Amino acid sequence: MVQLIDVFKVYENGTKALKGVNFKLEAGEFAFLVGPSGSGKSTIIKLITGEVAPTDGTVLVNGFNVGTMKMSKMPYLRRSLGVIFQDFRLIKKKNVYENVAFAMYAIGASSREVRKRVPYVLQLVGLEDKAKMCPDELSGGEQQRVAIARALVNNPSLIIADEPTGNLDPARSLEIIMLLNKINELGTTVLVVTHEKALVDAFSRRVIAIDKGKIISDGLDRYKI
Repeated sequence: MVQLIDVFKVYENGTKALKGVNFKLEAGEFAFLVGPSGSGKSTIIKLITGEVAPTDGTVLVNGFNVGTMKMSKMPYLRRSLGVIFQDFRLIKKKNVYENVAFAMYAIGASSREVRKRVPYVLQLVGLEDKAKMCPDELSGGEQQRVAIARALVNNPSLIIADEPTGNLDPARSLEIIMLLNKINELGTTVLVVTHEKALVDAFSRRVIAIDKGKIISDGLDRYKI
């Protein structure tokens, strides 16, 4: 569960990124967060992941209060999240299996746990036959699937996809959102941050629209910005 309550964020350079933002993302929900460049989308992601704290207001994520929690608790917050980036951020010298396994080893998983979990996740994203291939041997859509598998492998309660289709053509973009939809149907909460109007309009999902640091619409409406 994610809840922002009257959240303001002012950066040290004086930029007022958020101006009283309120929204709640329930467990098991799927939503798009949309808005133009500079609208505040990236700041919301940074707040949810604990990269920054709110200047004022309350940010609750999976039982943690981001503004008041101790730094020692931050790893526990981040283990409950899976983040997917536009630029994939794969390790070029590691193959698909190793890229996904790395995320498990990073939190102290055993080799036995890795051997059990990684093949399941690769099958879920349709890459079970690509496990020994390196990133530069894959298409852009396949690399993004690896990134999704890596975000999913530690069984997070929330996945945040930050412009996950920004480097993909329309057909591959649709495939990625359909895959995230499938993951959501399996019980994981999904928040997709995007500016792609046509993609959002293709799905009847909640759309949270932000502009100039304020939520301007929130519901099952189409992308209006």
